[in-house]
Formats: sequence, C-alpha cells, structure tokens
Amino acid sequence: MSSQRVSGTAVQRTIAVLGSAVFFVVAPCTLAGLVDAFARFALQGLGTPAPIAPPPNLVVTGLYRYVRNPIYVAVVAIILGQAVLMGDSRLIVYGALLWLFFHVFVLAYEEPTLERTFGSEYEAFRAAVPRWIPRMTPWRSK
Repeated sequence: MSSQRVSGTAVQRTIAVLGSAVFFVVAPCTLAGLVDAFARFALQGLGTPAPIAPPPNLVVTGLYRYVRNPIYVAVVAIILGQAVLMGDSRLIVYGALLWLFFHVFVLAYEEPTLERTFGSEYEAFRAAVPRWIPRMTPWRSK
C-alpha cells in the first residue's frame, strides 16, 4: 500500500508540475491577449503590435493614455502577481529579466522606430506619457 501511495504521489506531482508549467506560459499570454491594447492596434492603428506588421497610425487612446507600453506592463504585472500568490521568488527573477528584455527592446528598437515613423506626433506622446509607470490621469492628445 505504501508503494501505491508513493506512486500516486509521483504521478500527481508530475501532473501538477506539467499543469503549472502550461499555466505559467499560457496564462500571461492569454490575459495579455485580452488587454484592450491589442484591440486598439487593429481598430485605431490598423495594424498589429508585432514589429513585422506595425500599424500605420500611432495608437494613443485607451490604456495608452496612461502608459506607453501597457502590454509589456500587463505581462510583467501578471508574472509578478503570480510570484506573490505562489510565494515563488523564481517568478520575481523571471519577471525582472523579462522587464529588462522589454526595456532594452523598447529603447533600442521601438522608440527609435516610432520616432522615425511618426515624428512630432510621437514626440508629444512620449513627452506626456510615461514609459513604465502609469499616469494617474489620462493624457489627451490635441
């Protein structure tokens, strides 16, 4: 009976680990996919958030009135929230490394590209809306 209990426990642990791993990958992607910011790329920007199919119009409504990178902020916040809920410091490290990757990508690629593409329109947006820490009140473009 003892060997069945250990065997059952091993199977349960394996299932739990695999289920947690799938949730770890799928949940942030799924929840970020529900963020209003994705819809704005299609509806206002007439494009996608992917660098290979960028929008021809600058997206500055919705959550973008509060923070310039709401999708990245949401993904990192979800991961850090999971770290707190699960009490897992590895998730904090993962969230921090992911944020660092996003930060370097934004500085090296996204912001220079947006500046070249949208010029003064992007400059006004960038001057008024913070990159990572949301504003308390929404920005209104003129």
